[in-house]
Amino acid sequence: MTARLIAPVVPPPAQPAIRGHGRTGAARRLPVAAVPVIPAAADDVLYGFGRIDASGRVADRAITSALGWHAGDRLTLTAAAGVVIARRDPGGMVTMPAKPYIAIPAALRRRCGLRPGDRVLLAVLPGEDTLAAYSFAVVDEAMRAHAPLPRAGGGQP
Repeated sequence: MTARLIAPVVPPPAQPAIRGHGRTGAARRLPVAAVPVIPAAADDVLYGFGRIDASGRVADRAITSALGWHAGDRLTLTAAAGVVIARRDPGGMVTMPAKPYIAIPAALRRRCGLRPGDRVLLAVLPGEDTLAAYSFAVVDEAMRAHAPLPRAGGGQP
């Protein structure tokens, strides 16, 4: 006895969604979970993470809102050894934009060895009106100085 072949079930091609303005709809972006701000043991420091984009911008709404920085606030940015420090300063040369991000100038990024796509640890001291962006190289160095990290094989370093 020969079994009859069953025709495959193929759904029809998807039709683009039509929106109210007569344009075809693009795929919707799923919401991205925000990285929570982690309070330190002492309530005077908050931590978060950011990624440097091609223009040197680092955005984290929770961090900038913790500082209370708003569009038009003047900032002074300094850098040394893989750390960029931003402080609110009426005489600062950088202006906080309408969107909540810090723009790190190219000269400071080069001095700290930061490149587009790099992630940074953000530490905020609200009482001092200061934000520090630490490269992960600095964080790694600090961790290794404190205690050796275990090797990949699980053995002793």
